[in-house]
Amino acid sequence: MNEGFRAAEPAAGGRVWQVGALVRAIADTLQARFNPAAVRGEISGFSRAASGHCYFSLKDANGQIRCAMFRRAAQLLDFNPAEGDLVEVQGRLDVYGPRGDLQLIVESLRRAGQGALFEQFLRLKAQLEAEGCFDAARKRPLPPLPQSIGVVTSLGAAALRDVATALSRRVPHLPVTLFPAAVQGVQAPAELCAALDRAYAQHRACGAPQVLLLVRGGGSLEDLWAFNDPALVRKLTEAPMPVVCGVGHETDFSLCDFAADLRAPTPTAAAELCAPARADLLAVVDLMQARMARAAQDALDLRAQQLDRLAVRLGRPSGRLAQGQRQLQALEARLARRVHLEAERQQHGLRRLAERLPQALARQLDTSRQRLAGAEQALALLDPRLVLQRGYAWLSDDAGHALTSVTQAHAGQAVLAVLADGELGLTVDRLTTRH
Repeated sequence: MNEGFRAAEPAAGGRVWQVGALVRAIADTLQARFNPAAVRGEISGFSRAASGHCYFSLKDANGQIRCAMFRRAAQLLDFNPAEGDLVEVQGRLDVYGPRGDLQLIVESLRRAGQGALFEQFLRLKAQLEAEGCFDAARKRPLPPLPQSIGVVTSLGAAALRDVATALSRRVPHLPVTLFPAAVQGVQAPAELCAALDRAYAQHRACGAPQVLLLVRGGGSLEDLWAFNDPALVRKLTEAPMPVVCGVGHETDFSLCDFAADLRAPTPTAAAELCAPARADLLAVVDLMQARMARAAQDALDLRAQQLDRLAVRLGRPSGRLAQGQRQLQALEARLARRVHLEAERQQHGLRRLAERLPQALARQLDTSRQRLAGAEQALALLDPRLVLQRGYAWLSDDAGHALTSVTQAHAGQAVLAVLADGELGLTVDRLTTRH
């Protein structure tokens, strides 16, 4: 959509267009839907202005359309159009904004009966468009600064001289590879396809050329027919690098124009599109150099100002030394006050501890006495003599080992029995085991 295309705020009944925006939208729709257009009809109201532009209408029994033919196209006429002539024109539909008039911009005009080849052109265009050969999604932008360029054209073509002149003027440092092929005649489509194959193979092998030009000078529709060959158009869609097609003059169209990544009006223009002018590049370099120099100088000025401010803050060494001494004295005084305050705090804490120590020792002694008394009571409860006083005896053998089981004794064995108030010497005369 054109820049500045903006509709007014929608009203309750639907969108409200600005007049100019609506005219531009209609023009864009017509150009996308119908161009290029071929029309057959009778000339009416033909006039040629002092500028060389021609204005007339084409009509038939069912309607008419206004036409404008600009001087560059009118100069190619091989006859003088007259009122009532039956003609076939090729052009593009547009809308004349100031008046909102539909008009046909005529790019070629011929007497009726010469349009059979153009009808074939339109049929092939529709067929290849249906195959997706002209799909805008597959078109690639040109590299802004290509490192190598390839050219497909005839060795004897004027287009080759035009391209070579333009490239030598704009990018004399870039390598240019020629892939020669016939550009007219029955053998031209096959040779052009073979040349493209060579260019594609070289690009896949080494990455060059980075952009390819398919060019030919102007001529009639019959002269340019090789560039409408379906096989050649399909071959263009296989290109691994961007392709610029510059075939014929500005008003000439070929099917290769629609399949290429970019269409140039002339071979010279094709060379200029992929080769930015050396002078322009040098101008950009000079501009960048000037900006870098200015940025460097600005940075130096800023650092100089920062250095001046730091120098002012630093002052003379003696002043800095005196300032440091004053700060040191202030710190010494603060430290002395802190030490004195800390000593007083510690002494106060010691006095409080000295006051609390006797009480704490007394509490600790009472606690220890209570614990000792409890331990004595627990120990007394474990005294075996208390058990012996209840009628039990402690038995042991001659070695002093305690006898706790019948299996540890035998008949006739001497046994010592310890009672609560003395000891008895006993002899075992009978063993009885309890189960």
